[in-house]
Amino acid sequence: MDSLEEKTLHTEKIFSGNVIDLQVDDVELPNGEKSKREIVKHPGAVAIIPFSADGRMYLVEQFRKPIEKNIIEIPAGKMETGEDPLVTAKRELEEETGFQSDDLTYLTSFYTSPGFANELLHIYVARDLRKMEHPLAQDADEFINLVKVTMEEAEQLIAQQFIHDAKTMYAIQYWKLQLLIEENE
Repeated sequence: MDSLEEKTLHTEKIFSGNVIDLQVDDVELPNGEKSKREIVKHPGAVAIIPFSADGRMYLVEQFRKPIEKNIIEIPAGKMETGEDPLVTAKRELEEETGFQSDDLTYLTSFYTSPGFANELLHIYVARDLRKMEHPLAQDADEFINLVKVTMEEAEQLIAQQFIHDAKTMYAIQYWKLQLLIEENE
C-alpha cells in the first residue's frame, strides 16, 4: 500500500478539560473503508532529568490517580499553549524540586502514546543545580516528595515497580548509557 494516511471525514468534540481534550474522528482508511478514532489532544509536556553535584538523580514521588498508587518519576509538567519547552522545563524543575539550573540541555522529544494521544514530551537534562530559598510554589493540587537516588537505588525502585512509567525508565537508561560512556573514556 502506497499511502497509509487516514483521511478525517468528521470530528466530534467530546470533552474539553484543563489537561486534555477528547474527540472522536470519523476516518476513511487507506482501503476506502470507514472507521472511528478516539483521540486525546494534549498541549505537550516537558520532563527533566536532574543530576546532583554528587552524581545522583533527583526524582519525585507522587500519587497517580489513574493507576491508584504512588510512583517515583523524573520531574515533569504540562506546557501552556504556545509555551516554549525550555520555559516549561525551568518552571517545572523549580516547582517540583526547588532547584534551578543554568545548565538545562535539550535531549530529545517523543510521543507518549501515539495510538490515541498527540502528547509530545520534551526531555531536558539539568546539571549544576542551585537550591532556591523561595522556589516557585507547587500546583495547588500537587503533593510531591523529593527523592535523591543512586543508580543502584533507581534499579531497585524499578524492580519494586515504584519507578513504573516510560519517561523515567527512559531517563534511567540514558543515565546508564552516560555512565558506560564515562567508564570507557
